[in-house]
Amino acid sequence: MPKDFRATTLERAIGRQLAGWRNERELSLAEAGQRVGFSSAKLSMMENAVQPSAPVDVMALGYVYKVPTPQWQAVVLRAQYAEHARTRALNNEPNFDPAADFTNLVFEATSLRVFTTDLVPAVFQLGGYTNAAMLTDDPVRIARLTMVREAWSARLGDKDPLTVQAVFPEAVLRQVVGGPRVMKAQLLHLMEVSEHPTVSLQVVPRAAGAYPAMGSPFTLLEFPHRQHNDVAYLETFIKGEYFEEPGLTEQCAQRFTGLQQLALGTGESLELIAEAAAEL
Repeated sequence: MPKDFRATTLERAIGRQLAGWRNERELSLAEAGQRVGFSSAKLSMMENAVQPSAPVDVMALGYVYKVPTPQWQAVVLRAQYAEHARTRALNNEPNFDPAADFTNLVFEATSLRVFTTDLVPAVFQLGGYTNAAMLTDDPVRIARLTMVREAWSARLGDKDPLTVQAVFPEAVLRQVVGGPRVMKAQLLHLMEVSEHPTVSLQVVPRAAGAYPAMGSPFTLLEFPHRQHNDVAYLETFIKGEYFEEPGLTEQCAQRFTGLQQLALGTGESLELIAEAAAEL
């Protein structure tokens, strides 16, 4: 075990599971360790995630505790995943970065369904708005957002242009990012892009109250090839993440449909955008 070992949340969950198995059988650390051939100290360190739980050790505990096979096999798979991730990190293997890759998916997609909670969708942001929103302290993220906007612009002239459906709450229009001049330019730009036949903008009015996916922005991408599943993209200021399991992307699609049903229509949304711009 490396001296600088720090357990991941997955490894801590595995430790809790091992302790749960033992407690269910009302065994002390000494009794359980004697049955499996471990010292009580080793078993304690595994349960408290003070050291990694090797898959073979998890398998041995599952067998000794007479845990149903599917249950201990599932924990062994988690231990294998944790072991692989730790080895990769120790070897400094490069990790795939969805935030850096996202622009490529924008180029490849046939449609984007975008829900934002506090900012104008990245594909429609002007440079001044992006700089102000990022407080100019994150040049890498600013560059990535710029690339996303440019990717959408480049697709406008395609034979099969990218379709963008965007939904966001009214608060996005009222938050004066970058000052009145920058914000007014951004709102006027939204009005301009809404004229494209491949763009749909809908605003959730303040009077709507709670709405689906509240506080959880996401982008759902669809692709032309049958072999390519839909992808949901979520991003914070720390990192971006892809979700590709059909069940999860379907949840996003359902939330988006609910948002569209609750939001104002495109015409009423445009009027609200124009109203917000006129007030600046």
